[in-house]
Amino acid sequence: MLSDIPKNLSKVPKSEIDMEIARVGMIAELDAVNLYEQLAAMADSKALKAILLDIAKEEKTHMGEFQALLLQKDKEQERELEKGKKEVEEKTQK
Repeated sequence: MLSDIPKNLSKVPKSEIDMEIARVGMIAELDAVNLYEQLAAMADSKALKAILLDIAKEEKTHMGEFQALLLQKDKEQERELEKGKKEVEEKTQK
C-alpha cells in the first residue's frame, strides 16, 4: 500500500515548509522501499531480485538523508525520536 502524499503544500506556513517537504520526501522513500522489497519477493529472476533489493537499500539511504535534514530543522522531532529509541531499548532489553 502506498501513501497518499499531500499534493498541496500551499497551506503550510512558510516557516514549516522545509520540514514538511522533508517529511513528504521520507514518506516517498519509504513507499519506494516497500514497493521494491515487495517486487523483489515476487520476482522469479535472481538478477532482478538482487537489483530490486539494491535499489531498496539506496532508498533507505535517501530516507536517512531526509530524516537528517528534518532533525536539523525540527528539534522537537529530534527529541521525540530519541525518546522513542530509549523506550524501545528499555522494553526490549534482555
